[in-house]
Amino acid sequence: MPSSLTVDSGRRRTLMLLGAALVAAPRAARAGDASTSDIRAGAFSFEKPEGGVLALAEFAGKPILVVNTATACGYAGQFVGLQGLWTRFGARGLTVIAVPSPDFGNQEPLDGLAIAEAARKNHGVTFPIVAKVHVRGPSAHPFYRWAAAEKPGAVPGWNFHKYLVGRDGRLLAAYPHTLDPTDPRLVTAIAAELPAA
Repeated sequence: MPSSLTVDSGRRRTLMLLGAALVAAPRAARAGDASTSDIRAGAFSFEKPEGGVLALAEFAGKPILVVNTATACGYAGQFVGLQGLWTRFGARGLTVIAVPSPDFGNQEPLDGLAIAEAARKNHGVTFPIVAKVHVRGPSAHPFYRWAAAEKPGAVPGWNFHKYLVGRDGRLLAAYPHTLDPTDPRLVTAIAAELPAA
């Protein structure tokens, strides 16, 4: 039978480990560490091409559609469908965020504000477009590392991969680049996260 000193030391060590875990969890969430299952999308932010930060916490309680984009991609026509979703559901709370990425054939040759200007000029985009980032691999943006951990079988395979974040900040679904933004499966999933019209 263990002595009371051994039991007390064991309890003390357990309490210390629990305390350290509680302190570390918020730090991990801020850093975008995908190993913490309680992290929500609101823990992440993106740089804006014009300067400043777009924090997903700004959209707490609302659904967010995050799409990795490229202005020179053959799927760039999907910008029009994404704008349609923004126009249709934006007033009810949906936010669409374009995340330009060079990861697939370097089909985003532009940088900074030039990306947003091209999307607006060529496709009429008015929803937020953040600064260009990587969306796959070890240098991927923390949001994308988190999303890959949440849905490992549904990571971006090309430009215009879509992640739908629910009102509670959890990752609800992932949709491949081949799925058009007007597809009823995506439209229905978005509508289910919005208040009635």
